[in-house]
Amino acid sequence: MTARAEQVLVDLGQRSYTVYIAPDLLWDQSSSGLTPLTRFVQGKKALLVTDSNVSGLYAGQVLSVLQAAGTLSAECHTIPAGEEEKTFATVEGICRKAAQLGLDRHSVLLSLGGGVTSDLTGFAASIYMRGIDFISIPTSLLAMIDAGIGGKTGADLPEGKNLIGTFWQPKTVLMDVNFLRSLPPSEIRCGCAELIKHAILFDAELFQLLEETIGDLLRLNDPDQTARIIARSCRHKANVVSNDEREGGRRALLNFGHSFGHAIEKLLHFRMSHGDAVSIGMVMASTLAVNLRMMKETDALRMKKLLSATCLPLNCPGLKAADILEAMRGDKKNRNGKLRLVIPRGIGKAEIQEDIPEDMILKAIGVHCD
Repeated sequence: MTARAEQVLVDLGQRSYTVYIAPDLLWDQSSSGLTPLTRFVQGKKALLVTDSNVSGLYAGQVLSVLQAAGTLSAECHTIPAGEEEKTFATVEGICRKAAQLGLDRHSVLLSLGGGVTSDLTGFAASIYMRGIDFISIPTSLLAMIDAGIGGKTGADLPEGKNLIGTFWQPKTVLMDVNFLRSLPPSEIRCGCAELIKHAILFDAELFQLLEETIGDLLRLNDPDQTARIIARSCRHKANVVSNDEREGGRRALLNFGHSFGHAIEKLLHFRMSHGDAVSIGMVMASTLAVNLRMMKETDALRMKKLLSATCLPLNCPGLKAADILEAMRGDKKNRNGKLRLVIPRGIGKAEIQEDIPEDMILKAIGVHCD
């Protein structure tokens, strides 16, 4: 265990909370991890929601930690793993389990798993008895960087991703870097897509650090360094969320690559991972930015090189550009029928554009459909 966990404050007034990040965060009783758990679960009934991939690995140990933190009772509810399970029916199942266990308005729901588990559990917490406490314990790199903080919850509809949901902030977020050791390389790669996204949007120095250390990060060679990189990325997201909780303005920048990526995921029936789809989406956006003369080609090449070094895809075989563009029309981020796209202006800066000619968007997509 490091001498001290990395801490990131999400400053939202009375709804503020702290994110803790370290190796062995939960298992070392002297670490920072137990303190916020005790504060928010002591004397309460708790329901831990996890998925079928994570349950056998960590659920029993986390239940023991919850008991040590003083819960009145702690039970586990396991949902099937996979994006296809991200439905309102799954949310209903969580709420019904909570009701069957007698959870009341003073109880707490905890998510243990990736972004799907976090989104669904947070959604359930926001509507069960009109809202109860929620704690996020992300186990994937993607969830730590993306879904674990920010308060967005939701489920998918056949018409598109995350079309139903709420904003519901957790009471705390506990990121134990050692969870990442159980992930396959493909999951680490997917999380790195979001890390790279934050660097492109906000932090040229972080981008350079990733260029220099991406091999060590993919292999998790240095847990403390991994915790520092995750914390640096989370601070950027926390800063955006603190100033734009409900995505009325600057927070929309976090959708860089997602308008393209969500369309690709939908067309492929979620057979492509989110990180892979976002990688392709970021490349499409960078090609569009170069064509619009908003970004230097040298910066776009650096992006592609880093994504390639991370073993993330740059092209989308098997799909037509026109189909991707049509699927993008259903994106919830659009306004008045106009596509709203995040366009990079270089490494470390980007902006939102609404009036890009569709023929240019189609051309940029087509470059990466082979």
